[in-house]
Amino acid sequence: MCGIVGWMDFTRDLSDQYQVISSMADTLIPRGPDASGYWLSKHVAFGHRRLVVVDPEGGKQPMSRQRGEFLYVLVYNGELYNTEDIRQELLSRGYTFQGWSDTEVLLCSYLEWGETCVEKFNGIFAFAIWDENKQHLFLARDRIGVKPLFYSEQGPSFFFASEIKAILAHPKVFPKINREGLAEIFVMGPARTPGHGVFSGISELKPGYSMIVNRQGIRVNQYWSLESRPHEEDVDTTVATVRELVFDAIKRQLVSDVPLCTLLSGGLDSSAITMVAAEVYRKEGKDPIRTFSIDYVGNDKYFSVNEFQPNADAPWVKVVSDFLGTNHSYCFIDTPQLANSLIPAVLARDLPGMTDVDSSLYLFSCEVKKLATVGLSGECADEVFGGYPWFFRRDETNLDTFPWVRRLAERTRLFSGELLNLIKPQEYMAERYREALNEVPRFAGDAAEEARMREMFYLNLTRWMPTLLDRKDRMSMATGLELRVPFCDHRLVEYVWNIPWEMKTYGNREKGLLRQALKGTLPEDVLWRKKSPFPKTHNPAYLEVMRAWMLRVLEDKSSPLLPLINTQAVRDLALSARTDMNMPWFGQLMNVPQLFAFLIQVDYWLREYKVSIEA
Repeated sequence: MCGIVGWMDFTRDLSDQYQVISSMADTLIPRGPDASGYWLSKHVAFGHRRLVVVDPEGGKQPMSRQRGEFLYVLVYNGELYNTEDIRQELLSRGYTFQGWSDTEVLLCSYLEWGETCVEKFNGIFAFAIWDENKQHLFLARDRIGVKPLFYSEQGPSFFFASEIKAILAHPKVFPKINREGLAEIFVMGPARTPGHGVFSGISELKPGYSMIVNRQGIRVNQYWSLESRPHEEDVDTTVATVRELVFDAIKRQLVSDVPLCTLLSGGLDSSAITMVAAEVYRKEGKDPIRTFSIDYVGNDKYFSVNEFQPNADAPWVKVVSDFLGTNHSYCFIDTPQLANSLIPAVLARDLPGMTDVDSSLYLFSCEVKKLATVGLSGECADEVFGGYPWFFRRDETNLDTFPWVRRLAERTRLFSGELLNLIKPQEYMAERYREALNEVPRFAGDAAEEARMREMFYLNLTRWMPTLLDRKDRMSMATGLELRVPFCDHRLVEYVWNIPWEMKTYGNREKGLLRQALKGTLPEDVLWRKKSPFPKTHNPAYLEVMRAWMLRVLEDKSSPLLPLINTQAVRDLALSARTDMNMPWFGQLMNVPQLFAFLIQVDYWLREYKVSIEA
């Protein structure tokens, strides 16, 4: 995994701009702490920061190949999980390779198939190739959007990077936001509308898209999308196919030349990944697979069952680790750490985020990185197979909005009148919701309920899941840890997309189809354990820390947050907040303490990034 940056400008000579491109790349050192590389030409400059995972010598970047009189240069962030399949096809077509990296395979794939090379790839990627023959820049992002790619046009200059901070490091790009950017923060946040970079003039290349940039401008192409069609296989065949796809995705993602582990919560998804990994390690005669789990100081005392978290993870982690014989490490996070890491979490995301849901993963990644460089994680099975409560509760399924922001009114009463008039929250949310529904690939054979469930899955896959993938990428890569997500394998996503809801809920259970596909591989009580999300702190000390911090912000007359909020309403909430208050304002895990934490992050972000607001 890596960090990439680039600058193209046909109106000036960039060959002497090493200082600028290296400064941009230096912002990505946490993503790529092991090596750096640069390539500068008359009109194009590339920078690369590398985290070595495969082929330390042969995978160096930027990577170039000569064909005839023309040069082709690549910068790439990601992993291809079908590298060997493609390599064999290219060898049969006369290509030779200097090493065994997927980087070289990707570049040769472009030489052979041009823009359609992306259709060959099974993996997570964001890359750019300078094609000297066609005098254009070709950029692409993986189908699901696991790896990030942002870009900006500033006059004749075009910039791209793995993270927003690298683009902002260029002297021609300024940290500004307008009405729409404010709405993204306060209405959609901590989610983002696909393609939106929040900062004015910065965009995101959407998942499943590629683009060409040349003297004529930018041409964007969608090379992949979900397709709706009838599912004609019976239950037994479907179960067998899901099992095969899940197992194959996990096995493909175990390739690494550096220490690899799995993140284990004792839930269905992480246990399935660990089970396959442990079996592969045994067959290959390797030491037991390393596993890691996260918990919080005080949770043994303060954890209480609620609608979203029916049980604690800790006992289940031990059950699965003992059953599979893993080499397990426990990571415990204390309240002061959790609070203090809200700041590095903002710096990792370049935006206010999921507060302690982010910062806990950042701290967890710091600990995992001490013993491993690559990890496999169970994210996205809930979006693919339908694991969230809002798939099953009719009052939430039938909401005319995104189910994870169903309490927008409670948030907006904390906004200032000026902000409300500017961003019009309800209208903005409704517009974004309509946009999402208009994208859904319909199937004429769907009955009304099935059509609605297809909408729900689309909303989760394209609007909710990217928020979690952003979190996963930024928090882990900020520590130099690469986390892979096997349930995002596009073949699995494509197949499950068309399976009827009744079959997905096999046995009348959430993710019932996946549970049935894994039958016989895990203890029965683990296999049918009720879903529990990423663990959070239940220590009342966290609310007290957030309350005190929020009140300090409110007392600071220089705070850039104050004109944007109803200070009296926020103060009243801070003074009256209790640990038993139920106001999940975003998703399942973000309640009142996280609301304070989000506003604290907004305040810090506005200050640290020196954001100017354009009315």
